[in-house]
Amino acid sequence: MAIVEEGYVFEKETHLTVMKTSLFFSGDGFVVYDCKGQIVFRVDSYGPDTRDAGELVLMDPNGRCILTVRRKRPSLHQRWEGFLGERWEGEKPIFSVRRSSIIGRSNMTVELFGDRTEEYLIEGQFAHRNCTIYDSAKETMAEIRRKVDTSTNVMLGKDVFLLSLKPGFDGAFAMGLVLVLDQINGDDGDDGEDCGAVDLDRTSPDCNLSS
Repeated sequence: MAIVEEGYVFEKETHLTVMKTSLFFSGDGFVVYDCKGQIVFRVDSYGPDTRDAGELVLMDPNGRCILTVRRKRPSLHQRWEGFLGERWEGEKPIFSVRRSSIIGRSNMTVELFGDRTEEYLIEGQFAHRNCTIYDSAKETMAEIRRKVDTSTNVMLGKDVFLLSLKPGFDGAFAMGLVLVLDQINGDDGDDGEDCGAVDLDRTSPDCNLSS
């Protein structure tokens, strides 16, 4: 079921390793690997002033723009919108993400626009890398979880985590939601404790999903 791009809809359950590429700015860069260690997506930024701080671009390994997510202002619900490719003035979004409530740290509601009007729900705490993306029938479509180094059984730091995709769910769409969650979490601040540490020699992706 392609929402962003057919090439990122996988027939089998797929586990991607998502790694933040810099620790200096919130949400400033990611590299996403498959189980074979091949780059699937990347998000590049070299500082808070490189682009509009409320806009991020998801690219393929060659730098082709797949999806742009942009914060909508003003918005009480911290609404973000997603656009196919590189956003241009006047283009209509293909989806939006917003808090389900303006009170407290609520779940997120995702709405698809255009020919397919559909709604998804994101539950959990992204700050702790513990989120589930559900469709309107409450079926799990994707999960965000902490990553465990299988060789040492040590949980890695929160800058390396797993994005697990159910068969048929668009990976580019799911990664776009990760970018939005990361930005909203950066706005909120992280009050959770990081119970793991990143060992840079042990961050190679694997196919195991930690529970």
